[in-house]
Amino acid sequence: MKNLIYTFFTVIVLFGCSDTTNDGGGNNGNNGNQDPPTGVFLVFPHQDSLCNEGEDPTPTESTVFFEWVPNDNAEIYTLHIENLSTGSMSQYETVDFIYPVTIQRPESFRWYVTYELNGEAKESALWNFYNAGPGVQTYAPFPADIISPSMAQNISSTTSITLHWSGSDVDDDIISYDVYFGTENPPGLSTSNISGEQITVAVVPGNIYYWFVVTKDAEGNSSESGVYQFRVLE
Repeated sequence: MKNLIYTFFTVIVLFGCSDTTNDGGGNNGNNGNQDPPTGVFLVFPHQDSLCNEGEDPTPTESTVFFEWVPNDNAEIYTLHIENLSTGSMSQYETVDFIYPVTIQRPESFRWYVTYELNGEAKESALWNFYNAGPGVQTYAPFPADIISPSMAQNISSTTSITLHWSGSDVDDDIISYDVYFGTENPPGLSTSNISGEQITVAVVPGNIYYWFVVTKDAEGNSSESGVYQFRVLE
């Protein structure tokens, strides 16, 4: 009976979300292509996927079934869902590994799952997806993932730093990035229309620097990463 229920929910999710990162080998952007997490492996919605339609959709909302691989060490899971447009975070505790949540359309989201083991938090990978809306034909890029320097990182004394980020888009039509960088918050535009995902900037030891990345696509859509900061030690 448990297997029948699991199959039923999996079918619902499969019809609810379409994966745009299928590599043709059956991975569909799942465990084989993600960084190994310390906690559970995520299943649905796929990383960088377009969720076409959840259950009971309306023009502004749909119910998406979030799924991950169960872990025998977990007694209670916490599902974390962040709306990347508004920055709002929702959390849900559950003993199940398939959990329905009604979320906004058309909006981009980031989600992950945590649980505690011997007082230590175990966290899955972080996956982005886009909950599509009716009539939407093009989608803004996901906010760039900041790789380095990370938030509030202290950097050993130096005169230059390489800013590194990663961009993704369900339409796969990112054309360039604008980088905002400086000692003021928010920082001003430093370099525009960068085709790569890193840039080296000059710094002065003893200063705190702020930076963020704007991702732009071929349809004129854009997204901001959010402001990060780091300190260069003297």
